[in-house]
Amino acid sequence: MTNSITSEGDVASVQALADMYEALRKEIGKVIVGQEEIIEQLFLTLLCRGHCLLVGVPGLAKTLLVKSLAEALELTFSRIQFTPDLMPGDITGTEIIEENPTTRIRSFRFIRGPIFANIVLADEINRTPPKTQSALLEAMQEHHVTAAGEMYQLDEPFFVLATQNPIEQEGTYPLPEAQLDRFMLNLWLDYPSMDEELRIVQQTTSSYETSISKVITASDLIAFQELVRRVPVADNVVQYAVRLVNRTRPHSKMAPQFVKKWIRWGAGPRASQYLILGAKARAIVHRRFTPEIDDVNAMAGPVLRHRLVTNFSAEAEGVSSLDIVRQLVSESESE
Repeated sequence: MTNSITSEGDVASVQALADMYEALRKEIGKVIVGQEEIIEQLFLTLLCRGHCLLVGVPGLAKTLLVKSLAEALELTFSRIQFTPDLMPGDITGTEIIEENPTTRIRSFRFIRGPIFANIVLADEINRTPPKTQSALLEAMQEHHVTAAGEMYQLDEPFFVLATQNPIEQEGTYPLPEAQLDRFMLNLWLDYPSMDEELRIVQQTTSSYETSISKVITASDLIAFQELVRRVPVADNVVQYAVRLVNRTRPHSKMAPQFVKKWIRWGAGPRASQYLILGAKARAIVHRRFTPEIDDVNAMAGPVLRHRLVTNFSAEAEGVSSLDIVRQLVSESESE
């Protein structure tokens, strides 16, 4: 096993984290009806210092969900509406010439862009050209921005939560694989059930107003992120996660026949890392001190679905990357 939670303080922190998560769900539940699994996976992303891509048709409250999450956390929040004419400087910031009124000396001053926030909502990220999309890459990976040769550190914690509309693909710019890989999870929002939609309509068409209370501070979140890293993991769980990722690669000796038939490129090592980190976070959110194989399986879909590149055979047969992940998990469980 690696790492350890041995001190009484760590044990108490696990309980405190689970309690705060329950309070967080209740606060978000004042505004968002249903979507409990999505809310949990979003929170796990924050605990793992990851970034998340939310995909769903218009009207499923993707933006409202992210905004509500930010309100329940004591973090700074900014929203960037991605459009075809958005430039990289509109995200990272730009330099302006400023004149000292006393000395009349002119100098450049950097005006920070909306990327300088703890939670950045990149709304409809596929609406802007690759040049502007790439402005997020450095910030997402390195947590800093470089402008005019100067490096500016972003405040911690830092998360990019991006949304995407899967319907209207005309005039959009699909995210390159390198940027997709930077997102820890890819979450797809489904339509609400009949009962949930009934509650949504009742809430949103009345004079009922809600206010979300802050339940987790920035310092709390950073402490919980460090706690996740100290969670112990059994060797067999790590081996299971690595084997699962290895089997997504069509040229691997461990790859089953259906992977070789349907997948062009499999997932890289970052997927194995996120499977274990996500399993750790999921375990302690559910008041357990070490993850199990079931935790890895629960994270497999959102971690792997955007990291598998399917081929023409899969498209022709109507097989999605998530279908392949589910079949992989099913076969791995039975072995």
